[in-house]
Amino acid sequence: MIREQKHRLSPELYCGNIIGAFTACITGRVSILNKIEVFSAISQIFFDSLNSCGCNAHVYLFMPDHCHLLIQGNDHNSDLLRFMKHFKQRSGFWFSKNIPGIKWQKDFYDHILRNDEDIKKQVYYILENPVRKRLVDTWKDYPYKGSTIYNFEEW
Repeated sequence: MIREQKHRLSPELYCGNIIGAFTACITGRVSILNKIEVFSAISQIFFDSLNSCGCNAHVYLFMPDHCHLLIQGNDHNSDLLRFMKHFKQRSGFWFSKNIPGIKWQKDFYDHILRNDEDIKKQVYYILENPVRKRLVDTWKDYPYKGSTIYNFEEW
């Protein structure tokens, strides 16, 4: 039997006032996250997870079959890894109760930003995803996005 290699950083590196970029995908890349009733329910779970783990979102963007999250810990007690696990577990439970057969892929992609990385550049890159996929002409027209830090209407 082939064992899976560990690819996650040490858990303590996800703690504190740091910023992490996360991408989570729906199993089979089923398009479900861009349905308003799903987005409403999953985004509420997302906000609850942010609050319970002491985090904020520079940007969250739900594509049809995956989501991009740029999350920052509020203080030394914040835990981005705990946030992501909490969010996926609770939203996965919602899927199981409301849309049987829809699940998150087992894992997720992550990247801890270095101090010298331009945060707004990362935010814009995420916001441009629906434009690159030709879902909208401009990121401002894409409805399944937001931030707990910025007011995108002012950008």
